[in-house]
Amino acid sequence: MSLSPAHLARRSFWLPVFLAAAMATPAFAATDPLVQPGTVIVDHSLPKTQVAAQLLAARRYGTFWNNGAEALARAALAPDFKDSTLPPGRAQGIAGPLAASKMMHAAVPDLRCEIKQMMVVGDRVVSHLRFTGHFSGQLKGVQGKGQPIDFIATDIYRIVDGRIAENWHLEDNLTFMQQVDLVAK
Repeated sequence: MSLSPAHLARRSFWLPVFLAAAMATPAFAATDPLVQPGTVIVDHSLPKTQVAAQLLAARRYGTFWNNGAEALARAALAPDFKDSTLPPGRAQGIAGPLAASKMMHAAVPDLRCEIKQMMVVGDRVVSHLRFTGHFSGQLKGVQGKGQPIDFIATDIYRIVDGRIAENWHLEDNLTFMQQVDLVAK
């Protein structure tokens, strides 16, 4: 069977598309201690080393929220990290997320952060997160009674030299506050 040049051109056009789709979610080793995203969508025009560095920073930060390990936050965040959606009362810089994590883990000792999906585009990583656990600690003077916690957040990280330099984030704080009985349902 002989194929025309036009047919070959069409065929060779679709091969990279199919390969890109097959590589949409990078494989992570089962022994990798970092939180693994459920889905990863990558702009394949980016250099692979850049994508790997950005995914590593975002996964370190997600794992920090999962286990509260300060070393992971310091490895993920740039020394001049800026929170561009700084909540009232939270310190700017690395100190802000460290304090927020301590507060959350004190209130929800079994807090888990799942990375549902990540998108890597340019110098940004968008992470869709799901937090679960049980309110068995204390928060704002209220003692938990084991209430289930389940809320989402979305972060947009700007990554420079393999570290998160800036973050824009939105958490479903209303759901969380209702679950811990600090706001009426």
